[in-house]
Amino acid sequence: MPDLFISVEQAEADLLACAAFIAERIKSADGHAEAMKSILPRFLARGEVDLAAELANAVDDPFSRDGLLTLVAEKCVEINDVDYAMQLTDAIEDDGVRTAAMERLGLILAGKGDTEKAGEIAASMAHPDFVYAGIAVRQTADGDKVASAETLERIAFPTARVSALQQIAANAVESDAESAIESLDQAVNDAIDIEHDEEKIRSLCEIGDLFIEARRNDKAIETFEKACRLAEILDNMHRDLFLSVCALGFLHAGSIELADRTLDLITDKTQMASALVGFARDQWKNSENDEAEETLDEAYLILSSQREAETHDSRARNAAMASIAAQFARFSKYERAIEAADKIWDIGDRTSALTQIAQIFAMQREDDLARQALDEIPDDANRLVALISVADAQEKIGDAQNSLATLNEAAELVETVPQLGARSSVLNELGIRFADHGQPERTRELAIANLAVISQIRDESSKAAALAGLSDLYSHVEIEPADEEKNAMRALVAAVAW
Repeated sequence: MPDLFISVEQAEADLLACAAFIAERIKSADGHAEAMKSILPRFLARGEVDLAAELANAVDDPFSRDGLLTLVAEKCVEINDVDYAMQLTDAIEDDGVRTAAMERLGLILAGKGDTEKAGEIAASMAHPDFVYAGIAVRQTADGDKVASAETLERIAFPTARVSALQQIAANAVESDAESAIESLDQAVNDAIDIEHDEEKIRSLCEIGDLFIEARRNDKAIETFEKACRLAEILDNMHRDLFLSVCALGFLHAGSIELADRTLDLITDKTQMASALVGFARDQWKNSENDEAEETLDEAYLILSSQREAETHDSRARNAAMASIAAQFARFSKYERAIEAADKIWDIGDRTSALTQIAQIFAMQREDDLARQALDEIPDDANRLVALISVADAQEKIGDAQNSLATLNEAAELVETVPQLGARSSVLNELGIRFADHGQPERTRELAIANLAVISQIRDESSKAAALAGLSDLYSHVEIEPADEEKNAMRALVAAVAW
């Protein structure tokens, strides 16, 4: 039998320990690993690093074990135990995962200001470019531009160098615009050296956006022109996506002529519609309301005309239609919003769109329209989740009374969620929100109900994960399990102890 680290006494007194107790005794390697993915990060959040390391090391699945050891190593670096972090990293079996872990450790150290130790890690790596990028960013932030320039010179991989220059510029946009422009100019030159065309175009577009933030629209336009020329000659599905990004870049940089010209190059209806949604938002922001509504109508008509046979990416198409539906809602066009949502092919994506529509109308204090949007969701369980989102929207605008009423309505529908794991998750969400509304008694009531639900879950991995989730609720409210909860935990422990 493998080593066990959680005692019965611990499991009967602490929800997270109870979850770990159950997870340790799962015989399936996959089930054990999945449960630990939910449990171990929570022990790390508590600062229980040694226990987390032991639990990670006990996982049989090599890939999961390596991933969990990486999480523990990262936490060790955050709390300045670098030696232990390196020991854990050395224990990672897969070369690729170990390399990625080393890179993460180096970046965390650089971000914390320990550039010397980060440099030592970089020196031990075959491909240290992104660690050097993180070091250069930190050196600039610390005011050592000479050292930063020297570190940038050590970066051989253009993508890493461009990434560093973008971060340096982003950090300096508000405080030192001139320095930010210099970094962006250098980033443009280095981006041209990026071998992969799609990565090159993406980097140029990101740099263009930063030029706009730095209020240098002229340089932004020049950069988007470079990206646009490269995108135009792409011969794959990414061509129109990048052209759409460039069109919006030109628009935000103030060149409507170039924006319109780039739109004309787009042939994919999904990308054309996505770009037009961006145009409509910009027009609405500039109080060009009639033009915005016309542009959004055009986007809707274009995407509605796209046949399934000519759709390259159904997920992107559904996301674009959801954006159109949400934008109609922001324009207070309820019927058009619902009409657009109904044209989303995937039921899950359609439900998400209807939820967003309901949230938007709730924030506009159009509660009747929000309710109508909720009623369009056919599944009770999905409608319950949407109700919680609407309650959040009501709370955000200061309508605490209606928010609480919506939460109470959602609580009455909990039994309609057929999957026990999902029901447990919903109960957690409701408990947190009732606590935030100053109703700790209601929160504990839901927590006790949640334990009853968890006890019915037959899959041990799902049961452990649900208990870990419930522990978050108690941490959020800062309460300890009372006798009733401890009795339920004893029953859970007794069911698996022997």
